[in-house]
Amino acid sequence: MPPPPAKKPLEKSLRQRALERLSKREYSAAELAQKLKAYADEADDIPALIADFQARGWLSDARYTEQMVHARQAKFGAARVANELREKGVDDALIAEAVAGLQENEVARAREVWRKKFKAAATTREEWAKQARFLQSRGFTFQVIKHILNRHAEDDSPEDYS
Repeated sequence: MPPPPAKKPLEKSLRQRALERLSKREYSAAELAQKLKAYADEADDIPALIADFQARGWLSDARYTEQMVHARQAKFGAARVANELREKGVDDALIAEAVAGLQENEVARAREVWRKKFKAAATTREEWAKQARFLQSRGFTFQVIKHILNRHAEDDSPEDYS
């Protein structure tokens, strides 16, 4: 006797897919809409679903921005965090607010990132450039980079700075 035919799994609705994604982590509205496009039919109304989730408080760009800033601030500068938020479709007003908060302690964060990567101040021009490129790739401004690297070049004991 042949085995019974395998049951075809029920297709998940767009709403179920969105809820599954949101149960794992925060998303920006634009990012979630982009992810759902792959599963949408012509009859599906993604903007209405996104608006419903926002009205219920399940989806919030402000909450997403706060979570992203919290997760990235220890490793990256304000420029890099702002760029990532812009790529995810977050509103410019939220980005400006988040960046303003990050810039308050930008020098201290850059110093910590520098200390974790480099144990000593640069002694040659090439080392200085390498350290500057590293900090720049992390999203720190040139003024902050100059401040960190020149200060450490003057006095080779980075522990003295707070």
